[in-house]
Amino acid sequence: MTIKELSQLYWLNREIEMDKRRLEELEVVVSSPKAQKLDSMPHASGYGDDLARCVAEIVDLKAIIAAKQQQCIYERNRLERYISSIPDSLTRQIFTLRFVSGLPWLQVAFSVGGANTEDSVKKTCYRYLKREKGGEK
Repeated sequence: MTIKELSQLYWLNREIEMDKRRLEELEVVVSSPKAQKLDSMPHASGYGDDLARCVAEIVDLKAIIAAKQQQCIYERNRLERYISSIPDSLTRQIFTLRFVSGLPWLQVAFSVGGANTEDSVKKTCYRYLKREKGGEK
């Protein structure tokens, strides 16, 4: 497995967070008093088009978020299966903290303890991937 494949869950979670922020912004726009002109006066053509566009974008964004959340479940299961196949407990912990929990290397080192440094946990990860790619175990 490559670093890019291992990092997919992290990037998917980042995308979901961006989409959720955009969704919140749209919901504020739709619910603001400015968006709801409820007087009975006639309006020029195109009135309400912005509101309708926002509502349509909200519906689409909710579907996109749900699809990405499903993809996250798939990615997490795939990652956990891969990590469970790693024979060394420390390496499994490092991979789980980094790629499933999404922690930065410094926090990974702190979490596993044992005088591990940011560089040592990173090297453990990359050495394992290099050995695996070369066919060694």
